[in-house]
Amino acid sequence: MLLQTIKDDLGTVLTEYFDKVKFPENGVFVVGCSTSEISGDWKGTNSRLDVGNAVVDTLNKFLIPRHINLAIQGCEHINRALLVERSVAEKHDLEIVSVVPAMHAGGGTQVAAYEKMSDPVEVEHITAFGGIDIGGTEIGMHVKYVQIPIRMSHRQVGAANVVCLASRPKLIGGERAKYEFTAANKEDYILGGMN
Repeated sequence: MLLQTIKDDLGTVLTEYFDKVKFPENGVFVVGCSTSEISGDWKGTNSRLDVGNAVVDTLNKFLIPRHINLAIQGCEHINRALLVERSVAEKHDLEIVSVVPAMHAGGGTQVAAYEKMSDPVEVEHITAFGGIDIGGTEIGMHVKYVQIPIRMSHRQVGAANVVCLASRPKLIGGERAKYEFTAANKEDYILGGMN
């Protein structure tokens, strides 16, 4: 698989994602990525640093100008810990754990990000605004409730399927609750059936 194809595929997905999602500045974008799946293999069997570098370089082109923080989810062998900059961990009061990524314990994308970050640390949990799952890595546990799947027209990076998520605040309340503030919200009226 050509690395430029991977960059092009991911660039297409991210362009559409950020056209559809109003991502908060300084928010956290979580990425789960199987370089094995991108290469057409079963996850965890063919981790590739060159593919991880292509993914991280493309992500940085989209996230850095938007002032969005990157969190790379590791594989099950490090309990899906997330690699972030220390400043992000400290700002969000995230619990730092004692592990560093390796090709077969964290994966090629985490190793690539580790080498590119200025002060990387692993954290156990995160509550991100949204993100991308490349290759069925299951990022939902790291995206805040309520998750919203974002329907994409381009759904692959290399040979890997892609699922994108965003989130929204919970809708709370009963039959009287409103979810947009309009002039009708200020109308006063007498409720019937009240004694």
